[in-house]
Amino acid sequence: MPNSISTELAGFLESGISVLVGSRDARLMPEVARAFGARVVPGGNELVVYLPVATAARTLANARENGRLAVCFSAVDHRSYQVKGRLLEVLDAGDEDRRRIETYRAGLAQHYGFVGMPPKLTYRIAPWPAHAVRMAVEAIFLQTPGPGAGGALGMPRRGGAGTAEASGTAGATGTAGATG
Repeated sequence: MPNSISTELAGFLESGISVLVGSRDARLMPEVARAFGARVVPGGNELVVYLPVATAARTLANARENGRLAVCFSAVDHRSYQVKGRLLEVLDAGDEDRRRIETYRAGLAQHYGFVGMPPKLTYRIAPWPAHAVRMAVEAIFLQTPGPGAGGALGMPRRGGAGTAEASGTAGATGTAGATG
């Protein structure tokens, strides 16, 4: 199972698509927060997601407690990936991060516009101030509904030969479980 994000997949993950960050508490109760963008660290072994301070407290408390995060990236055409990993650090987002967040929000507004959501609704969400949450990438799963749903990238697909590649062109898959 690969634990690095390809350059092609990074382009998809860093575009203006929906990004949700999941964690769980000691009782295995899930918590989720909407992220406002992601940045794949060169080499693809680490991922930074931007979580608004106003909405991320419980998600981050869980991650600080058990070190586990799952990040789901989804486009309006349902192409989706989940990146699971270990929390490395939580920092206050800086000026460069803020520019990234604003660029992401503009992309998200355009992306949602394809399905009829007015951009003004996306701009009502306050993504600032934000945390820059860095995680080690441990596993990547295809999430797109269809044959082979839930398959890990680089692993043989269920019900068929071959492997699911990080490019996302190897077929459709679906949901791959909760965080660690």
